Amino acid sequence: MTPANENKRGFLFLQGPHGPFYAELSQHLEDLGHKTWRVAFNQGDVAFWKNKKTLIRYTEPLTEWANYFRELVKSKKITDIVLYGDTREIHATAVLHAKRLNLTVHVFEEGYLRPYWVTYERNGSNGNSRLMDMSVAQLREMTKRLKEKQFLPPAHWGDTRHHVFYGALYHWFVMFANLRFPNFTPHRKTTAAQEFKWHLRRLYRRPFHSLLR
Repeated sequence: MTPANENKRGFLFLQGPHGPFYAELSQHLEDLGHKTWRVAFNQGDVAFWKNKKTLIRYTEPLTEWANYFRELVKSKKITDIVLYGDTREIHATAVLHAKRLNLTVHVFEEGYLRPYWVTYERNGSNGNSRLMDMSVAQLREMTKRLKEKQFLPPAHWGDTRHHVFYGALYHWFVMFANLRFPNFTPHRKTTAAQEFKWHLRRLYRRPFHSLLR
């Protein structure tokens, strides 16, 4: 990040991981002198954003999102957008227009080495990653030039308890407190109620699976 007295930027957070990560990241950026804003598309997004003065509730149909996004970038003097996964329709539309407006696009994703890692890339991830345009030989050469110490990945899976807790809390808000977002459409075809049913069934069967293993 840049020093607090240089290159003030405006960060617009779209949908992110369940939990306090976005709020904590935005606070670090604010401490460095930057401006941050958050677009909430449902009540789950609202719940995890601490500074309600910088919260923007989007309640319009998805068809209006592109125009809304462009006006928001202009009115809030946005220079960077931050999002989690770049293929859901909300994010894909934002990335398309952000690149046209020469904004910096920061993409977090669940990671190439799940479930322990969350990855960060500029402009795109997975199929949209710059890695897709590089050969294995180029990747090896870039790795050799890295000056930072390389850390080996951990020899164990990540702890998923926080993920489960925050995911359940997020979907509770979406299922039972989402009246202010009548036009919200999840990016997955599976509804929150269906996912809850499946996870409850997995939890019920876990002791039996443990015995079989």
